[in-house]
Amino acid sequence: MSAEHETGWATTVIRWRDPRVPLTAAAAVGVVAFAAALLADGQALLTGAVAGGLAALAAAGALLMASVKPAVPRPMAMGARWMGGGAVIWAAGVALRPFAESFVVSFADMFVLLGAGVTAGGALIAADRKFPARAVLRQVTDAYLCAASLFLIGWVVALRHVYANAADPAAFTFVMLPPMIALLVTFAVIPSVLTSKAGSWLLGLAGVGVLATMTVASLAVGVARLDGGEAPLWSVMLAPVAFLLLAAVPWGPRGGQAGGSAVAGVIGVVPLALVAVAACTLLAHLAGGPKGPAITGVVVVAVSVVLLLLVRLFVASATNLRLRGLVKLGERQLRELAESTGDVVLLCDYEGVVREIGAGVEATYGYRPGQLVGGSIFDYIHPEDVPGIQVAMRAMHLDEERVSPGACLIACRVRAADGTWRPTESVATRHVRGDELMLVTTRDVSDEEALRNQVAHLTFHDGITGLPNRAYFEERTREVLSGRTPGTGGANVAVIFLDLDGFTSVNDSVGHASGDYLLGQAARRLRGAVRADDTLARWGGDEFAVLVETGGEAQLAVDLAERLVRAVSQEPFRVADRDVALTASVGVAFTEDDMPAGDLIRNADVAMARAKELGGRRVEVFAAQMHADVVRRLELAADLQRALIEQQFAIEYQPVVDLATSRVTAVEALVRWWRGSVFVPPEQFLGPAEDTGLIVPLGEWILRESCREVAAWRAESWDIGLSLNLSARQITAPRFVETVEEALAESGLPASALTLEVIEEMLVEDAEETIKRLSELRALGVRLAIDDFGTGYASLAFLRQLPVDMIKIDPSFVSGLGKDDTLTLLTRTIVRLGHDLGLIVVAEGIERPEQLELLKEMGCTRGQGFLVARPMAARGVDSLMRTSLTV
Repeated sequence: MSAEHETGWATTVIRWRDPRVPLTAAAAVGVVAFAAALLADGQALLTGAVAGGLAALAAAGALLMASVKPAVPRPMAMGARWMGGGAVIWAAGVALRPFAESFVVSFADMFVLLGAGVTAGGALIAADRKFPARAVLRQVTDAYLCAASLFLIGWVVALRHVYANAADPAAFTFVMLPPMIALLVTFAVIPSVLTSKAGSWLLGLAGVGVLATMTVASLAVGVARLDGGEAPLWSVMLAPVAFLLLAAVPWGPRGGQAGGSAVAGVIGVVPLALVAVAACTLLAHLAGGPKGPAITGVVVVAVSVVLLLLVRLFVASATNLRLRGLVKLGERQLRELAESTGDVVLLCDYEGVVREIGAGVEATYGYRPGQLVGGSIFDYIHPEDVPGIQVAMRAMHLDEERVSPGACLIACRVRAADGTWRPTESVATRHVRGDELMLVTTRDVSDEEALRNQVAHLTFHDGITGLPNRAYFEERTREVLSGRTPGTGGANVAVIFLDLDGFTSVNDSVGHASGDYLLGQAARRLRGAVRADDTLARWGGDEFAVLVETGGEAQLAVDLAERLVRAVSQEPFRVADRDVALTASVGVAFTEDDMPAGDLIRNADVAMARAKELGGRRVEVFAAQMHADVVRRLELAADLQRALIEQQFAIEYQPVVDLATSRVTAVEALVRWWRGSVFVPPEQFLGPAEDTGLIVPLGEWILRESCREVAAWRAESWDIGLSLNLSARQITAPRFVETVEEALAESGLPASALTLEVIEEMLVEDAEETIKRLSELRALGVRLAIDDFGTGYASLAFLRQLPVDMIKIDPSFVSGLGKDDTLTLLTRTIVRLGHDLGLIVVAEGIERPEQLELLKEMGCTRGQGFLVARPMAARGVDSLMRTSLTV
C-alpha cells in the first residue's frame, strides 16, 4: 500500500473512544430497527417491540459508556446510569408485551411502567435540583392537575367512545392506569428539568422526551387492546426515535443553563391553563345535549381537580394573610426601630398631607403629633427646598406602576417648634400596602452638620491661632492668581512671609504650651496689622503668610511688611509670667504674568530666609538672585554628598608653635575640598554642610583620619597634639561622644593629645546640652578649647561651668596689635585672664612680625598664623618637624 493510501486511511479511521462511535452505533441501530419493522409485515405491536427493544438497548449502552468518561459531572454520570437502567427495563417490557396479550394488565406492562419510573428518576438526577418539602408537594399537585386535565380532555375527545365499546368497564380502568401514571410522572419531572441550572439539563430534557413517548406508546397500545385492533405504527415508533436521541445527547456539546424566571412563570401557569381548557371542554360536552349516565371514575377525577384547586386557593389565601401580617409587623418594627434611633416616621399622601406621624416628632422638633396630622408637610419645610421636594414626590407618584417600592432621598431644612431651621435627611418610600401614601423617615442631622462644618473649618484653619492654614492659603492664592487679568503687571498680587526670630528658644525655655500661647498673641497682633481684604494664614511652626491684593501699588505691600515687623517687635510678649522680646524676619514677593502660585509662595519664602540670614528684624523683597543662590546651595549640598562618597576631601594641618621656643606643639586639622581641579573655599561649603547635616559624617571622617595621622607622628617620638573644630550639629549628634572614643581607640592616640575647639556662640545656643556633651568628652581625657574668644557671645561664667584647658584669641584682636590701642589692650587683658585662670592662651592670625613681638611681650605662650606656618599637607608637617621650625 502506498504512503498516500496509508495516510488517507489514517485520517479516516474512527477510534473507539471518539464521540462519533455512539452516534454511528445509534444510527446503525436505528436502521436495523426500521428494517426489522419492515420485515415484521406491518404488525405495530411486534414492530414496536423489535425497534423499541433495539433502540432502548443501544441507548443503554451509549449512556453507560458516557457515564464512565473522565471528568464527567456527577449529576450527568448518575442520571445517565439511571436512564440506561430504565431503558433496559423498558426494553424487557416491550419485548414481553407481544407474548402477554391475554392479560388485561400483564407483567410486560409492569416492566414498562417500572422502566418509565427509573427513567424519570434519571432525568431528575441529571437536572440536579433540590426542593424543600413544600415545593415538592406543589410540584406533585401541579403534575396531578395537568394529568387529570389531559385525561378529562381526552375522555371527551376519544376515551369515552373507547369506554363505551369496552366489554368490561373495570378492564378500561386497569388498562388506562399505567399510561396515566406515566403521564403523571412525566409532568412531575418537567418543571425540574426546564428550570435546571446544571450543565446536564439537556440529558434530563431528552429523558423527558423518552417519558413522553413511552406514555404515548403505552396509551396507544392500551386503546388498541380495548378496541381489539392494532395501535398506529407512528405511536409505537416514537419511543425508539426518542431513545436514539437520548443515546446521542451525552456525546454532543453541553448546553448552558435552562430557562430562567420567564420559563418558571410559564410552568406555573400551565396547570391552571390545562384545568381551564378541561373545564371548557367538559362544559361544551355537557351543553351538547343529554349524555348517558355519569361515569364514576370521570366524576371522581373531575371532583378531585376541583377539590385540589380549592385546597390550593385556601393555602394561597392563608399565605397571603400571613404575608400581610408580616408586612404589618415589619412596618411596626420599622417605625419602632426608626423612632428608637431618634428618627421621625410619618405617612403622608402625594400632596404632602400628613395622615399619621410617630410620637418621636415631639422629642425631636417639639410638635405634638395631633398638631401635624391633617396638615401639610410643606408648611414646615423651608420655602427654598419645597420645589425640589414636590418634583421628587410627583416623580414617585407617576412611577407607581413599578413592582418594587420607589424610594428617594430628600435633604431639606425643617422648622422646629422653637422657630429654628434644622437640617434633615429623609427617605420617602411608596407605601407597600398599595395605598396612595408615602412612608417618610426623617432624621435630624443638626449635630452631623455641625460636625461637618467643624471638620471643614479644622481642615482649612489652624487650631492654635484660629487663622487659615497652609492648605487654605495655597488654594486662595491659586484662586486669586487664576482670576487676575493678564498683562496688568506683576505688582497687583504679593505674598509676604514672616518668621519669628528666636522662637525656638521660647519653646526650649518655657515649654511648647507657652510657645503656642505666644503664637496666639502674635497672630492677634498680625491680624490687627493687615487689612480686611488681606488673607493672613499660619504657614507652620513660627511662620506666617499674608496674601496681599495691592491693586498695582507695590509700596503698599512693602509698607504692610514693615508694619508686621513693628507689630511683632513693638513690645515684649507676656508668657509664663515673664516678658519675651521677639523680632521678625519678613520676605516679600510680587507676582508676574503667568507665574504659578507655588513659585510666588516660594519666592516669598526665599526672601524671608534671606532676611533671616542678614540678622533678622528686617524686610527683604525677592530678587531673582536670591533664588539662584538657593539653587546653588542645593546643588552644593548634592555635590557635598557625592564628594563624601567619592572621597574628594583632603586634610591640611596648620602648626601651632610655642612662641618662646618656636617648637611645634600641635597641629590644627583643616578640611579642604577639591571639586575636580577646582578648589572650593571652606567658607562656601561648611555652612551648607552644617545646614544639611552632612557636617556630621564629614566631621567623623576628619576626626578618624587626623587621629590616625597624628598618632603615626607620635609613634616616631614627636610629641605633638591635634586640634579640631566642632560644629553644633556634631556635638548634638546622638553618638558623638562614642565616635570620639572609638576614633581614639582605633588610632591609638592618647585622649590628652586631642583638643576639641568650640566657638563661644555654641555655648549660648542650647547651653545645657552642649555643656553636658563637652563635660562627657572632658571625662574621657580630651582637652577643650574656646575658639574665637572675646567676640562677645559668652560670658565668663562659662569658664567656671566648663573645665576648659585653652582659649584661642580671635584673629580680629591680633590683627589690630600695634595699630589699635583698644584692641591691643583687650588682647593683653585676655592673655592676663588666661594666665590667671591657668589656661593655655593661643593667638590666631599672626601675620606680621610686630604682632609676634607684642604677643611674646604680653606673655602669650602659643600662636599660629601665616607668619608662623601656613596650612600644609601631611608631608609638609613631616618636613617642618624634621628641620625644627624657627621663627
